[in-house]
Amino acid sequence: MTAQPSYDQIAALPAYSQQGIPAAFEDFNGHLNVRHYLGIASEGLDESLVEVGIPQNWPHTAGQAVFSAEHHLTYFSELRTGDKISVRVRLVGRSRRAAHVVVYLLDDSHSRVSYVMEEILLHMDMETRKTSDWPEDVAQQIDARLAEEQQLGWEPMLSGSMSLR
Repeated sequence: MTAQPSYDQIAALPAYSQQGIPAAFEDFNGHLNVRHYLGIASEGLDESLVEVGIPQNWPHTAGQAVFSAEHHLTYFSELRTGDKISVRVRLVGRSRRAAHVVVYLLDDSHSRVSYVMEEILLHMDMETRKTSDWPEDVAQQIDARLAEEQQLGWEPMLSGSMSLR
């Protein structure tokens, strides 16, 4: 099994959805409520997809979208009100109709990895509401990003519970 990459290794990836934790996101345990970990990570993932040709208005401008098919969530350290956080995204792989990503929620206030979301995304044709092949330009951009990230010198730790088909 691959070891969890360090904070510094992950922090070298581009940052998305940078913010402080507001008091309204706290739960009865005095830390970030579980639903906000997923929401913040998803927002960062959406921001990162723009760089591979998938804008957030894609369903309306091109009749295409990405749907989440599967998640694996791991919590490493709690986040509290006022903590500064960022989302980092590492592509793992791509098939004709899907992509495998790992999304990291970093606690930048304490220089640690707080949360990891592993996800399988599906490319969807919004007219048929069925999976379809990635558009060639998007597939090329995903492949270029994958090749670039292979040069990072570290591999993401994967759950082993999901893979591309």
